[in-house]
Amino acid sequence: MAHIFINEIQPGATIDGIYMINQPVLRSTTRGDLYIAMYVSDKSGRVNGRIWQATEELYNSLPKEGFANIKGRSEVFQNALQIVADHITTVPAEKVDINDYLPRTGKDVRRMFEETTKIVSEIKNPFLKALIKEFLSDKELMKNFCTAPGGTQNHHSYIGGLLEHTHNMLNVAKAMLPFYPQLQSDLVLAGIFLHDMGKTEELSYQMAFSYTDSGQLIGHIVQTVIMVIKKTESLEKAGVAVDKQILDSLQHIILSHHGQYEFGSPKLPMTAEAFLISYLDNIDAKINQVTAKIESEPGESNWTGFIKSLESKLYRKKLVD
Repeated sequence: MAHIFINEIQPGATIDGIYMINQPVLRSTTRGDLYIAMYVSDKSGRVNGRIWQATEELYNSLPKEGFANIKGRSEVFQNALQIVADHITTVPAEKVDINDYLPRTGKDVRRMFEETTKIVSEIKNPFLKALIKEFLSDKELMKNFCTAPGGTQNHHSYIGGLLEHTHNMLNVAKAMLPFYPQLQSDLVLAGIFLHDMGKTEELSYQMAFSYTDSGQLIGHIVQTVIMVIKKTESLEKAGVAVDKQILDSLQHIILSHHGQYEFGSPKLPMTAEAFLISYLDNIDAKINQVTAKIESEPGESNWTGFIKSLESKLYRKKLVD
């Protein structure tokens, strides 16, 4: 039987196939019955999964991240598709092709990285140029930079997503900078290239997308600043002059790029470059999220269900070519 991908599943369908499961949690209903909540995914998307009338024995048999043969059905709950498993058995990872289960960017990773490298090579300031080169010379880090997702769920949540997000922002900034000559373009380009670099350490993406322990405890914003400090120390040891004011401005861009305290920014933007990068980051993340939700919503309705993270439902009827 051919695998039915998540984005092909319609409400009321019979489910019988191997899917990735992630973060199973044992919970109780209001009546005290046990059930398991989890995520069910493949390369096409991720939905909530439920196992009713569960037991602790069944819960303990499930991997925290792994594969399972699920037999059950699909249904709509609170305007979102979910899979209810009537029967579930664990499947060894070596028996599946991981490429069928991890979503990947549809863009050319090599080309995006080459274009990203070309754009940041335009930086003229000696300290920033040396700092960016220090990052680009770290082959293991750049491999992870080209592989990591941009997030676990909300935006660019696929292999290569971090690079795609950074590449998008750099290209938009390049188009905008001629209109704002007051902005320090070297700081903008360096800030964009580095702003999410810590996601290579924050996120786990070998199996399902999740957070590493250090990612949970520290987070990518602070992890990026730590990376910049370490690379700067290496430059100092090599005799490269470090401009403390430029370093402070660069670190401020990183620390403030989420724009608001409630979104995890330790600082609010206080420079023109920091404001620009915060806005560009939000624009690219939001548009990616919106287009992904429009494309992945099951059914033929002109409207998606209500999307909590966007605080809206989306009109998805295509009106012009």
